[in-house]
Amino acid sequence: MAEFITISHAGSSRPWAAWIAHQLEQQGIGTSMLRWDPELETSLVDALTGLLEAPGRILLVLDDWYFGLGPRPAEEWTEALRTVVAAHSDRFVAVNIANGALPAATAALAPVSLLGLSAREAGRRLMRRVGIDRSRAAEEADGGPRFPNDDQAQWNVPPRNERFTGRDEVLEQIHRVFLDSEGERCVLRGISGVGKTQIGREYAYRFRNEYDIVWQVNSGYPGTAREQLAELALRLELPAGRETGDRIRAVQNALRSGNPYRNWLLIFDGADSVDGIENLLPDGPGHVLITTLTRDWSAFSRTQEIEIHPFTRRESVAFACRRAPRLTAAQADSLAAAVQDLPLLVNQTASWLAINETMPVEPYIDSILNGRPNEFGLSFVDDDYQKSVWTSWSLTQNMLREKHPDASELLKIFGFFSPDAIPVGLIQSARPGDLPPHLESLAADPIGWHTNLRRLNEATAVMRMEYPAADTRVDQGVESVQMHHLYHSYLRTGMPASEREQAAAAACRVLVSASPRNPNDTRLWERYAQIIPHLDHSGVFDSADPNVQGLVLECIDYLKVRGEYSAGLQLVQKALPRWQARLGPTDRNLLLLDYYHAIMLRRVGRYREAEAAGRSSVALLQEHAADSNELLRSKQGLGGSLWALASYEEARDLFEEVLAAYQVLLGEEHPRTLDSRHNLAAVLAQLGHYQDSLDIELNVLQVKERVLKDRHPSTLQSGTDCAGLLRWLGRYDEALTRQKQNVNLHYQVMDAHHPQVLRAEHNLALCLRRSGQYQQAEALMRTLLARSEQVHGPDHPDTLAVLADFATLQRSHGAPELARELAERAAVGHERLLGDVHPFAAGVLGNHALVLAEFGERDESLHMAERALSRMRSAVGDRHPWTVGCSVNTSGARALAGDVEGAAELSLAAAETAEEILSGRHPLTLSAWAAHATDLRLLRRGKEAGEKEQEVIRILAETLGDQHPHTLGVRRRQRPYWDFEPQPV
Repeated sequence: MAEFITISHAGSSRPWAAWIAHQLEQQGIGTSMLRWDPELETSLVDALTGLLEAPGRILLVLDDWYFGLGPRPAEEWTEALRTVVAAHSDRFVAVNIANGALPAATAALAPVSLLGLSAREAGRRLMRRVGIDRSRAAEEADGGPRFPNDDQAQWNVPPRNERFTGRDEVLEQIHRVFLDSEGERCVLRGISGVGKTQIGREYAYRFRNEYDIVWQVNSGYPGTAREQLAELALRLELPAGRETGDRIRAVQNALRSGNPYRNWLLIFDGADSVDGIENLLPDGPGHVLITTLTRDWSAFSRTQEIEIHPFTRRESVAFACRRAPRLTAAQADSLAAAVQDLPLLVNQTASWLAINETMPVEPYIDSILNGRPNEFGLSFVDDDYQKSVWTSWSLTQNMLREKHPDASELLKIFGFFSPDAIPVGLIQSARPGDLPPHLESLAADPIGWHTNLRRLNEATAVMRMEYPAADTRVDQGVESVQMHHLYHSYLRTGMPASEREQAAAAACRVLVSASPRNPNDTRLWERYAQIIPHLDHSGVFDSADPNVQGLVLECIDYLKVRGEYSAGLQLVQKALPRWQARLGPTDRNLLLLDYYHAIMLRRVGRYREAEAAGRSSVALLQEHAADSNELLRSKQGLGGSLWALASYEEARDLFEEVLAAYQVLLGEEHPRTLDSRHNLAAVLAQLGHYQDSLDIELNVLQVKERVLKDRHPSTLQSGTDCAGLLRWLGRYDEALTRQKQNVNLHYQVMDAHHPQVLRAEHNLALCLRRSGQYQQAEALMRTLLARSEQVHGPDHPDTLAVLADFATLQRSHGAPELARELAERAAVGHERLLGDVHPFAAGVLGNHALVLAEFGERDESLHMAERALSRMRSAVGDRHPWTVGCSVNTSGARALAGDVEGAAELSLAAAETAEEILSGRHPLTLSAWAAHATDLRLLRRGKEAGEKEQEVIRILAETLGDQHPHTLGVRRRQRPYWDFEPQPV
């Protein structure tokens, strides 16, 4: 038995070589891996003879690439195998992993085929071939590289470039970067056309058996990148909501934790802008590979940059000879020199020579060297690059126009879609009249259509065709093609203005016909995600066609429903200045765009800008006496922005005005009327008018239960709102009963990670807490916080609200250290989101002060409590329940700090105000009186304190029950406090 085996393999077969090495090492055999890539100047006889200098026997991993390197004539291989192998048959063994037939002379090696086998059978055959007794072989070798025939758990990398040549040093360098440090990020930077994408793809294939997940994200357009990363959540069956952001966070959490897989590789291809992509990069034990034109990525931590240079001359010659076999080595060398070894141009020019077999090589090279420099301002190493690119591209276009005019026309319209995924399927299935007549005829001929796609693929050497996932490539067409950005830019810029206008208009019509026209239907979201990357390239923002403008509005609405507010805002901001210049101020499409502008600003937390946009729209519509529906919609939107900014009274006035109008125009039970009543109820609640708000919400709920039925999402939302209002009114048992039923209905209708379900569960947790069921409340709130962070992210208003409430729960019935951490995070988060003068920020600051008091930090607690009270008074006034609550807490802080008289004065004022605005039996009123009784006792006014205390206990027992924690706390003379509950903005 051999004690050492050298494994000779082509670079592309590294996964097989690594697996074979591990199998042999499991049997105690030493191994080394030796990449096969002999110099062209070295004969194969000498190259194979050179292998004999390696230790032990030589195991050849034979595949198509092993024999394709060079390339070498079949006769040379036959001579080398017969000369070297026959003379040293005791040193050589071989395995066959080739898809095609091997040279006849390999029979002397008696190679054993491993393709199409299971890992166990392949291992058995391997051991038998190298002479290991099967009785000594382990059934399976654990802990090693993945068997190459086994698929990854998840893989989406495009097909391998079968003509990939060289770059072995770069590929090994990438591998070393990843081996040296867990969780490292590697950036491939280089000029356009230098081969960054191809290197990244080859790395994925060459090292694929080291990973369980290999996932490529096309990163030229942030929206596409987000969609593609989010898709991994579905593939991994991760629990996540339906919004893109929910799924991205689920993916990032899974990759960070290494659950379900620790070994993963994510490739962010074409990430030429950091903005919109940087926040997608995951942390964790896996690897991130980025291809880019920019140096910006090098500034990020745990990132190593590798600069990608053009081919070496040896690589250029080898590639050109494989692409155009008629080239001699000397001709390939001249061609490579003419294009300065830029891989894109080597590929392009060699492809042209391969197709135009009658064209002499030397004149073609001369035309490249002597072509005119282009005037498009693209950045290359020097002017010769510009000359080479433009000349080679011009020659290709001229050839297409002369020999294949249909393919040339098809190429023109491709220039007005995103080059990353030109939607060939959508173009071919366009409506009659959408395409120019000659292309419409071609689209109706499947064979002719595919023939011309193939011609483009062969002639331009820049297009990669993709088929549907279930495609057999026999009876289904091409779904999309990919074109290099460099040539895509030349294609567009080099067209006459009239042709550009015609092609852009046709592209717009294709996208309009592809639109599903229903952004609310989740089953159609994939189509919208397919359309959006093409909006810029097609020129939809400059179109005067109302149908095209309608498509833009649909896509914005889709992004709103999907929760992609930043992407939606970007589309709005692209369209808005162009439409304002083109359309009248009261044009319906422009008005709707203005409406979406305010919504998107509000959804990304830019509330002041949203308010300004809303006021501008309302003023414009009032000035031009526009359609009342448009004006009402704008007022409704402005009211939402004012609500977010805590301008509650102005928001109430607007909501009342809109509601009155809708009641006249649409009737009491129209959905818009019901929405307006809900808005009014919501703002009344924020003003502290809980009973008035509940009366409206109960009526709305009754109508919805009758008209929409009890399982409709809108009905369920109203149910949650009613239960919340009951809780604020101190009717805890009713609130809990309602909300339990409401949450159960939510579970029957929606996914557990749907934002509305999370809000319903949040309300249930608060109801459980107010009813004294602290353990159940704590368990639910803990899981809810984790899911909210996963679904929304840590800085979303919904998450911050859960965080604040969980902190107060931990302070009073859990872990004070955790409460302190959570309370501080909640206070900082609300202030960052809303500003320090917003009542929500003031209320959460007051909660934080209560936590500090628990740690004996009396001065800081008092200072913070006073600050919270002052800000709350400024925000909502003295006669508001929130101000009363802050007063109760601040009176306690004063008492702890020794200012008993100040405490008693404040607690008395709070109790009297609470009686006036809430009633004498409300829990907050009773808390204020109990606090005042405590202060009276500290002032040695025991009789007054006792009388007030007994009155509070009696009412609490009547309203909440004799054993309710609030009742028991007052009976034990525990000073009551008030927890502010922030609402989602």
